Amino acid sequence: MNNNESYVFGVDVGGTAIKMGLFTDNGELVEKWSIDTDRSNNGANILNDIAKSVKDKARERSLDKEMIKGLGVGVPGPVLDNGKVMRCVNLGWGVLNIEKELSGLTGYKVKAGNDGNVAALGELWHGGGIGYKNLVMVTLGTGIGGGIILNRKIVSGSNGAGGEIGHAVVNINETEACSCGNKGCLEQYCSATGIVRRAKKVLAESDKASVLRSTEVTAKSVMDAAREGDEIGLEILNFVAARLGRFLANAAAVVDPQIFLIGGGVSQAGNILINILRDYYREFAFHASKDTEFKLAKLGNDGGIYGGASLIIKG
Repeated sequence: MNNNESYVFGVDVGGTAIKMGLFTDNGELVEKWSIDTDRSNNGANILNDIAKSVKDKARERSLDKEMIKGLGVGVPGPVLDNGKVMRCVNLGWGVLNIEKELSGLTGYKVKAGNDGNVAALGELWHGGGIGYKNLVMVTLGTGIGGGIILNRKIVSGSNGAGGEIGHAVVNINETEACSCGNKGCLEQYCSATGIVRRAKKVLAESDKASVLRSTEVTAKSVMDAAREGDEIGLEILNFVAARLGRFLANAAAVVDPQIFLIGGGVSQAGNILINILRDYYREFAFHASKDTEFKLAKLGNDGGIYGGASLIIKG
């Protein structure tokens, strides 16, 4: 390590794993690693585990405290500007000030944000968002996350819930509850979980031939079937793209981004998803926003650690 350089840690807290990265203060990734997320006792051990891991890494790399500029962290829940987390249901957390508590455990400056917003910041800095000022990041995974960047700044809102696009209600007639407690959320239809739910329903109600009848039904197998021209696979892809495209058209009428970046596991479907999603978006979008770009995110699972580091480096 270079004793004349400063370093930062980027941390992305997920429900099963906590991804971490050590960066130089000019944004070069030095090393990345992960630890398991201990959700026992309502996640009481998580911050201690993060603190131990980053301090162990600093010791391993012979980094004095003065060489560490800080630690940026993304968490799966709303985060206020003062670092207070307003419940992370997937971790078991209630209300806590993550910046204050983690700083006390590490001795480092800590900045925190919602994981979707932080991943968007990472893409803006070192991924698919390079060269843009205004973007919306959509993460299609087990759930749906989002991040809004305007004039290169995260839009977190007054309650830290800016970018929680997965919990926009898109179907007032839904009878089943979302994990958030509401009914008809976007996440119920366009997440990996929603895709599997829809596929099983269609397969049960239809007598059409499909490769999905002879394989495990997952979001990946559905997207693979669609790419191969399977009729039911394409039906489900269109179902997802229509709902997401219509929602993003509404979002564009509010924030008017230059680009939508699509990430998460479902985005591995690639251009077939982007192309159909763009077509539905253009059908519903206000005329001034019809040509908004759509691209796949580039950083994959590293978006969160890059974004965390950016919280410290970019301020």
